[in-house]
Amino acid sequence: MGQDGAGDLLARSTTHVVCEAGCLRRLGEFVADAGVGRVLLVTDPGIVAAGHVTRALDSIAARDIEATVFQGVRENPTTLEAQACAEAARRAGAELLVALGGGSAMDCMKGANLLLTNGGRIQDYRGDAPPEVLTRRNGLLPMIAVPTTAGTGSEAQSFALISDPVTHEKLVCGDRRAPGAGGLRPILALLDPELTRTVPRAVAAAVGIDAIAHAVETAGCNVRSAGSLEFSTAAWRLLSRSFVRSLSDPEDGSARRDMLVGAHLAGAAIERSMLGVAHSCANPLTAQYGVVHGRAVGLMLPHVVRFNAEPPPSPYAALAPDAAGFAEQIESFLEAAALPRRLRDLHVPAEALPELARQAAMQWTARFNPRPVTVDDLLTLYQRAW
Repeated sequence: MGQDGAGDLLARSTTHVVCEAGCLRRLGEFVADAGVGRVLLVTDPGIVAAGHVTRALDSIAARDIEATVFQGVRENPTTLEAQACAEAARRAGAELLVALGGGSAMDCMKGANLLLTNGGRIQDYRGDAPPEVLTRRNGLLPMIAVPTTAGTGSEAQSFALISDPVTHEKLVCGDRRAPGAGGLRPILALLDPELTRTVPRAVAAAVGIDAIAHAVETAGCNVRSAGSLEFSTAAWRLLSRSFVRSLSDPEDGSARRDMLVGAHLAGAAIERSMLGVAHSCANPLTAQYGVVHGRAVGLMLPHVVRFNAEPPPSPYAALAPDAAGFAEQIESFLEAAALPRRLRDLHVPAEALPELARQAAMQWTARFNPRPVTVDDLLTLYQRAW
């Protein structure tokens, strides 16, 4: 890890990071350091069943700190789960929130924090809040994130993704204040490779390809900078060398560590730049057809890479000099992970593509794509993927 400069970049992450096997057992130590007496642990039933919650609670209890568990997180959490989580935190008198799980747990925790401390509805917090709005907003409770999958990198970001249960639209809610000033970035991320050992292969494949997409899209987006590109390229190096290894041998601790660190660095790259139309195209597929986000974004990614590299130069040159070979490499990852390659195989009807393109054009990330896109461009991308 050190030879890729990843250690230096972790030290420069805007979230404090502890990365070591078994560091979940130190959770109580870090909660105690925050000087709080009551904690809400946000998680899902699968993480409870895996035994991780018990270990987390034991660590917190050893420091004589009261912990309450909210396990109502579901994939792609909606405003309903965020509200329920906020109410659980209020009843518990929580002074600090801990998310133990994947990106959904972290998003739910962040959404609940906004509601708990400032009231209203999640829809009120949509967008990247400008400074004049943030000065009127109450500070959020401190948060600790313990990812159990190597995917979203949400523990490095100032944003929550919460779905509207009626429209199925993903609401992006941002608060870029520093963690100590009450923003949405956790004060601490515990990256424990032991937690990803038991992740089902299909889940690891979907979240891993999502992390790869984060590295790729942040490297090419139109608001990238020299600073963000450092994180994107380091993330790509770690993820591209460890993705297939981590799937083929879950006992490979080095590969699992690289995936966790790579996902975090890719998340930190998002914090410093943005994504592109692979994510814009993926979101309507999830909303309208229930396609798992990672599977959707992975399927679209090679087509987006080829589209953005026409005409040259490729916006992904920092990751790979040859755009055609780069797209083929991504396709080889999909093949090795047994991830879908065609929309028709996901039972998406051809007649739905124009409406999907219209919805994709409305996604926030579309404006950051390196090549400007129209609805017709997005329809072409869907047709190539179909």
